[in-house]
Amino acid sequence: MHRITLLFILFLLIPDVYIYFVYIVRRTKSLLLRSLYWLPTILLIVGYLYFMTGDNAMSNHTQGIGRLAIAIILFVIPKTILMLCSLIGVLVHFIIRRCPRSPFTAIGLVLGAISFCNILYGTLVGVSRFEVKEVEYHSANLPKGFDGYRILQISDLHIGSWQGNPEPIKRLVDLINAQKPDLIVFTGDLVNQQSHELDGFQQILSQLHAPDGVYSILGNHDYGSYYHWPSPEAEAQNMVYLKEQQKAMGWKLLNNEHDILHHRGDSIALIGVENDGEPPFSQFADLPRAMQGTEGMFQILLSHNPTHWRREVLPKSDISLMLAGHTHAMQGILFGHSLAELLYPEWRGMYYEGDRALYVNIGIGYVGLPFRFGAWPEITVLTLRK
Repeated sequence: MHRITLLFILFLLIPDVYIYFVYIVRRTKSLLLRSLYWLPTILLIVGYLYFMTGDNAMSNHTQGIGRLAIAIILFVIPKTILMLCSLIGVLVHFIIRRCPRSPFTAIGLVLGAISFCNILYGTLVGVSRFEVKEVEYHSANLPKGFDGYRILQISDLHIGSWQGNPEPIKRLVDLINAQKPDLIVFTGDLVNQQSHELDGFQQILSQLHAPDGVYSILGNHDYGSYYHWPSPEAEAQNMVYLKEQQKAMGWKLLNNEHDILHHRGDSIALIGVENDGEPPFSQFADLPRAMQGTEGMFQILLSHNPTHWRREVLPKSDISLMLAGHTHAMQGILFGHSLAELLYPEWRGMYYEGDRALYVNIGIGYVGLPFRFGAWPEITVLTLRK
């Protein structure tokens, strides 16, 4: 924690120190104005130390930490852009004496202003700019009765991040039901840290409806492993409550098990496993157990972490289609790219290996940072085609 705090303060101070000595000191001799320049930085450091002190800070101050994080990047990123542009101007002026530094400062100010506006948009609008994506999966092995079958997938709701703000979730439920899918699936991370985050949202989420029901699986956040529990019993009870609430909402949780779906005289297997992530994420999936009894059937797998596809699903099963979430596309996509690409070979959309496929939904909610830009909250409507 002390290392993180030190890195945070350095990250905050470096552009401030540069701008202070290069611009502020040269442009004003007023001690009052020079002091006022440091006020936002001091307030951000005080806020960080206040919210991040003690155990379970993210759970106890979810909204406060989110707002603080946005305030920090609103100040730091534009200042960092200005600093980098200014340094480039210094370097160019050193090499080419006739080249002035002022155009680089102007570019830094413009780019900084653009980044400031984008961050504001991603915070105020982007987090609830729900986007419906229509995709198709074609397979010669699909039973004829399921040709045209519509599966709606949502993922990574992180309901704790919506505390005190249920209206977007109500709008989300209405938008989902308006798609009139045959089946709704949720691919994990219903909560952030504690199952009681669901309190107050059960009635809203219970209104999700599809003829073949609502199925769900667990994601890494659903186990409560990011929370410091007073006892193992309390941690176990947290999971019991989560399962009870999903059942009360009318959702069917598939924990290393399967169900058979019937449609127009044909049937397919819907398989769900517990989270199976690459370390340090939890690995509780038991795919052989979940598949038992589905041999020879067309199989669809729900598994939270997309890396499970290449690690086990492709080499050790005949599953035709896997649906995953988890990546959030790092809550930011710019010019078609995301930092998620550095961690996940498959981070959004459809991926094929022969006629077998993986679809990665980039999620609805957010963790920590109430921000989405480019990676708009996703509702996937996947149509099966023979």
